[in-house]
Amino acid sequence: MKKVLITNDDGIFAEGIRILADAFGAEGYDVLVVAPDRERSASGHSMTMDRPLQIKKAESSLFGGGIAAYSCDGTPTDCVIMGVEVLDFVPDLLLSGINCGPNLGDDFTYSGTVCAALEGLIYGYPSMAVSLLCGQHSPKKYFATAAAAALRTADWLKKHPMPPDVMYNVNVPNMAVSDIAGVRITRKGTRRYHDKITVVKTPFGGEAYWVGGSIHDELREDTDVWAAAHGFVSITPAHLEVTDLDAFAAAKKTSMEEDIFSGMDD
Repeated sequence: MKKVLITNDDGIFAEGIRILADAFGAEGYDVLVVAPDRERSASGHSMTMDRPLQIKKAESSLFGGGIAAYSCDGTPTDCVIMGVEVLDFVPDLLLSGINCGPNLGDDFTYSGTVCAALEGLIYGYPSMAVSLLCGQHSPKKYFATAAAAALRTADWLKKHPMPPDVMYNVNVPNMAVSDIAGVRITRKGTRRYHDKITVVKTPFGGEAYWVGGSIHDELREDTDVWAAAHGFVSITPAHLEVTDLDAFAAAKKTSMEEDIFSGMDD
């Protein structure tokens, strides 16, 4: 596993992607960076289909020696597509991150970081999203800890490859490696946002709406939100199969299909 495609949703100039790319480059990986030209947080799995996309080669001083880097004026998902389809880069591993902020629980569906990894999964590449549990205003951001977790996970995968339909969502506590409690393999937990809308006044006396909200986690012990709250690196294997197989099997045993179809001409 030597060729690594790296993207993010914080933008090409973010500290996290630079530290991640430089860490893998220093370990001898062939690294290509394709990242948004601006922050595209919470963009989910969106693709740009209403206008052409452009990519531009980044300044050579932005990353360590030998690392090719490009910015794209689209989403994180677009960046993966550009790297593969336009730059003809076939990665052994796709990395998305290091995100400044967690991607836990139900953040999974909103996150541009996670969904870029999902795009890699759609292509059939081993893919991993990496997030640091910091905030924009955290006095210290331990991106090096998250990069170390990503490197060690990549090393482990050389002997224990991911199943072909699985990606890893990795969340790393914002602390020195020496303070990490350990690593936990987790399930996606439940993270809800309450009071999602804050009303603000415009300069002209109207109203506008700020989307956010307060976080409420269900701290079940085998989940990513529990692991993060207790100082563990959380690794959540995830896949694109969203069908509830138990509900599918149960419904197939009923007359649901016939009942709905027969009632459609009423």
